[in-house]
Amino acid sequence: MSAFGDYNFFLGLVALAFSASIGILLVVLSCALPTWGQQWWPMFVVTFYVLSPVPMLIGNRLSNTDSLGAASSALRELCIFLTTGIVVSAYGLPLVFAHTEVIDWGPALLVLAGNTWCFVTILVFFIVFNRNDDFEFQVW
Repeated sequence: MSAFGDYNFFLGLVALAFSASIGILLVVLSCALPTWGQQWWPMFVVTFYVLSPVPMLIGNRLSNTDSLGAASSALRELCIFLTTGIVVSAYGLPLVFAHTEVIDWGPALLVLAGNTWCFVTILVFFIVFNRNDDFEFQVW
C-alpha cells in the first residue's frame, strides 16, 4: 500500500476520466466544427450522461440484494428500465435532430460515437467499482 492508497485505484480513475473526456470531445466537435455550421443542439445529450447513472446508483443504494441471496428485486429492475430509457433517448435525440434537419448527419454520427464512448465508460465504471472488494465503494 503506497502513501496515497491503492495506486491501481487512482490509475483506473484517471483512465476512466480520460476516456469520458474523449467521448465529450466527440460531442463538442460535432457542435463546434465550422463545416456543419456550428449548431450546438447536440450538446443536450450531455444531460443524458449525467442522468444515466442516477437510477442505478439509487437502486444499488436502496436495494437489499444480500437478503436471501436475491439477485434481483423490483426496485433494481425498475432502475435498469429507467437507465435503458435514458440511454435510448440519448441515441434517439441526435437521430431526431438529423431527421428533422436541425443538424446535419455528420454531427449526428459524431454524437452517436460520443454516446457510445461515454456510455461504455459509464458501464466500465459500474463494473469496476461495484465489485465487492475489501474497500467500500457502495457509498457512492
